[in-house]
Amino acid sequence: MTDEQKEKIIRFRSMGRGYAAIGKELGISKDTVKSFCRRNSLTSADILVQDDKDRCRECGVEIKQRPKMKKQVFCCKACREKWWTEHPERIKQKAVYEFTCAQCGKAFTAYGNKNRKYCSHECYIVGRFGGGGNG
Repeated sequence: MTDEQKEKIIRFRSMGRGYAAIGKELGISKDTVKSFCRRNSLTSADILVQDDKDRCRECGVEIKQRPKMKKQVFCCKACREKWWTEHPERIKQKAVYEFTCAQCGKAFTAYGNKNRKYCSHECYIVGRFGGGGNG
């Protein structure tokens, strides 16, 4: 890697660009960029973005935030999926719960809802309305 490439990596990371975008622009491997950044403390947690604009976490494109909406972190679905694929250590899925169905007794898991009682809509209808007949 040349000194010029190293300087560009530092500049691009300070702008908030992702490893893949930098590697593509400089014609080097994403993993080479990632290794250089880790050795030089240029990971996303260590970088202070120098401008006050919101940028995509993966590619660094400026994101225009919508008022009264949740802050966007990625510019598109492709960038979001790519970033999460490259950062599996950041996934913290703690909201998976295990239950036993109140109707059929089958064990099941549910994500995000710790108050589930039934494994399916069919079991809910039978358990709640006694079979859900016509009427």
